[in-house]
Amino acid sequence: MERTFTNEARRAQIMRAAIDTIAELGYAKASFARITEKAGLSGPRMISYHFADKDDLIHEILMYVLTAGARFINERVEAADTPVGKLRAYLEANLQFLREHPNDVAALTEIGPHLRTAADRPYTSVSAQEVSAQSLEKLLAQGQTSGEFRDFDVRSMAVLIRGAVDGAARRLRDEADFDFDFDAYVREAVTTFTRAVAR
Repeated sequence: MERTFTNEARRAQIMRAAIDTIAELGYAKASFARITEKAGLSGPRMISYHFADKDDLIHEILMYVLTAGARFINERVEAADTPVGKLRAYLEANLQFLREHPNDVAALTEIGPHLRTAADRPYTSVSAQEVSAQSLEKLLAQGQTSGEFRDFDVRSMAVLIRGAVDGAARRLRDEADFDFDFDAYVREAVTTFTRAVAR
């Protein structure tokens, strides 16, 4: 199918509706009929015209959200001049993305257990975050090389930082009705980890 502006707009509309449907109803209940209703389309055949099947749609959603998140975070990290500034930007950008895109994050959480790796193994939260953890390790190692960060195990620190980010995602998703001060969480996470790595 030729990728025209109109087709791309329709695909984006369908993906947005699918993300919102999955976030609201869960992966299993996000049928083409439900997505069609959410998108305001005339029928499910409109989805089939743009996506081969549900797996194709899910793959496109995955790539869309991960790419958007990576772009959002990388732009802010690259704009920082120092290792500690980059770490601060990494934390703030990750947490800001979670708050500004709750349905995207919820949809990824729902989709995750249904994905398979190239080796036909299920994705886990650990495997899903591995690329981010590895990039964080490089950032931390650069800070050590420059002398701004103290000596520590970069892998362990990267896992700890990712744990704080993932924990915030769960809090936002599961404790919306509780008194969770997200701004305070961001401040404390930034303070905790910038102090933890400081020489």
